[in-house]
Amino acid sequence: MEPISYATDETEQLDATFAALADPTRRSILSRLAVADATVTELAEPFSISQPAISKHLKVLERAGLISRGRDAQRRPCRLEVETFLAASDWFEGYRKSLEQRLNRLDAVLQDMKRARSNTERKDDE
Repeated sequence: MEPISYATDETEQLDATFAALADPTRRSILSRLAVADATVTELAEPFSISQPAISKHLKVLERAGLISRGRDAQRRPCRLEVETFLAASDWFEGYRKSLEQRLNRLDAVLQDMKRARSNTERKDDE
């Protein structure tokens, strides 16, 4: 199996992405943003933490490239950045394919062993 390698920038991006996703509050924020763009105030509503604490979570998400902040008149809505999720998904997909190939090879070996055992049992019965 060929090791999956990524350039330093890609590795740093993945590290930032997974670190940001490690926090349940940030995952909840992302779930909310998957529905629609929202302001800091709107994002803070369901949480029992302060708006500055939400802002800190948003900065982590923004540094990780998972969200961006725009300007819409007086509003500054946050929005999900799909490309970063796609990069993380591609990373997982590489491992999924590799593991699937390994499982398929194991299955083939087990099937060969099963056929060999069946043939041996038939010869013993003769």
